[in-house]
Amino acid sequence: MSDSPGPAPGAPLRWQTARVLAVHPETARAKTFRLQLPQRTRHMAGQYFVLRLTAPDGYTASRAYSLSSPPEGPDGSTVIDLTVERLDDGEVSGYLDEVVAPGDELEVRGPIGGFFAWDGEGPALLVAGGSGISPLMAMLRLARRTGRSELVRLLVSVRTPADLYFADELPGPETTVVYTRTAPPGTPRGIGRLARADVAPLVRGGETVFVCGTAGFADTATDLLLEAGVPVSAIRVERFGPSG
Repeated sequence: MSDSPGPAPGAPLRWQTARVLAVHPETARAKTFRLQLPQRTRHMAGQYFVLRLTAPDGYTASRAYSLSSPPEGPDGSTVIDLTVERLDDGEVSGYLDEVVAPGDELEVRGPIGGFFAWDGEGPALLVAGGSGISPLMAMLRLARRTGRSELVRLLVSVRTPADLYFADELPGPETTVVYTRTAPPGTPRGIGRLARADVAPLVRGGETVFVCGTAGFADTATDLLLEAGVPVSAIRVERFGPSG
């Protein structure tokens, strides 16, 4: 999967003006923006779009945001979801959080990225830390939409229940949530950092593993996966850094 499917055949990868259809809060600091593109675009679960803001004086600022929506079919879709975490002093994320509303227009370009992308065919283990769940949610949604959820196992590590993205949609036999600071009452595991005991039971062998989160989380998760017997060649990592 080294090549992105890109836009529909014959359509160049260029800036598009998308219309905001809906804004949905995921947590107190994150929102999902549903955008309508002017032309049908194909993407893979795990890819991202770049979003650009332009000020009246011509100043521009752009940031990359993962798609949390799954591919809609071989011909692509005109609707995508971008999930954005508001960062302190975030130039772009702050504007999106405080100003953007349904009916507004935003410039976007994509899809981008081919290495960290799942085609929905082979088994996959998805390991997310906090906001790193966004591209992995696209993979889970793809598996469920196509009736192949048995291919996917998703492990999410978050600090508290209030930090869990897509909370209403996550519960299911494919998903495991680890809470590191505060857990809901009655949670069997209790609280604590991600451990080998969380990872090892989900390793089936032969799967591609997608890890997404901060650099520290990605390194820890990768070490745990290697200890659990996953070959390094099967692990694909996307590290989230500040993208305000």
